[in-house]
Amino acid sequence: MKVWFWQLIISPHMVNLASELAEIGVDVSYIANQEMSEDRRKQGWLTPPLGKADLKLVPTKNEAVALANSAPNDVLHICQGIRGNGVISAVQSALKKSDRKQIVVMETVDDHGFFGYFKRLIYFCLFKVADKNLLAVLATGLNTADWVVARGVNQNKVFPFAYFLPEAESSHNYPKAPSSRFRFIFVGQFIQLKRLDLLIEALASLPENRDFELAVVGSGALETELKEKAEAMLPDRVDWIGSLPMAHVREEMRTADCLVLPSRYDGWGAVVSEALMSGTPVIVSNACGSAVVVKASGVGGVFRSGILEELILLLHKSLLAGKIDPKQRLCISKWASCLSGKSGASYLLQVLDSLYCDSSTVLPPWHSELS
Repeated sequence: MKVWFWQLIISPHMVNLASELAEIGVDVSYIANQEMSEDRRKQGWLTPPLGKADLKLVPTKNEAVALANSAPNDVLHICQGIRGNGVISAVQSALKKSDRKQIVVMETVDDHGFFGYFKRLIYFCLFKVADKNLLAVLATGLNTADWVVARGVNQNKVFPFAYFLPEAESSHNYPKAPSSRFRFIFVGQFIQLKRLDLLIEALASLPENRDFELAVVGSGALETELKEKAEAMLPDRVDWIGSLPMAHVREEMRTADCLVLPSRYDGWGAVVSEALMSGTPVIVSNACGSAVVVKASGVGGVFRSGILEELILLLHKSLLAGKIDPKQRLCISKWASCLSGKSGASYLLQVLDSLYCDSSTVLPPWHSELS
């Protein structure tokens, strides 16, 4: 089997899936428009290794289309998105012209507000045009699979999916002792979309006698504003850590008792997967795609995006449950191995088998309960 992944960057969110597929004998090529975007570099992203997968860079649309046209007929093309995906859109047009099948990987679509109707209409039209050559949609996110089916895609072509990440590894150069306080953690950009302001307000509403703190990893345009808000509402309770390399972020997660991602919208929210794989429970808004795995984990919880009272309730519930002990952390991290690249590679092969062999229903790897 030959599989070509078409991506805009060499993304840690997809590379691990590609490399694990290659590790089990699949002929994998990972094709990217560029190594890494400047925005992601500023967030501490590093270009991940591809293992046995072959890397091809296509800096221009013409190079991307030429490569797509040169692909052997037996190649399975897995493409990033179906709209707003740069040079990959040109690749998908080339695949359609040559009557080749493609699989689309797509995140949750933010269709709130006035423009939501038009987005739904646009996606309906895009899927209708692509239908003949669309082998499957790998839908990452809580309600993404249902949303795609509602846009006219045959439900037998739609599969719940995730971003499958590397197994959690300890960064021995960055040891950190756990805090004696209950430690919440936020990891992300300081932008309105991430709603760190909502988290600060919610924590400030908890009983004053509760012994907790908030660790904040990241940076962004709202840093000064958020620090002033935290100083006024949560004095002496916030640890501003700044941006860190990914391995160091995992260490911070291991010493926290609960990660909170209150985003107004997040296509997935990889920090959620990273936290669970580190053995840390997660509280997340239902506007984050990764809410699907938080629900499945049975720890932490999911609240309706922007609803302060629901977030306060979950934060208080976590506090009452107490700090995470080593046994609990191990149990959570073992369950969350379902979000690893190995698990994702196995699941993708099952999906392909069901498509080509018309086999029974395939369940996503996070379907099993945390014991």
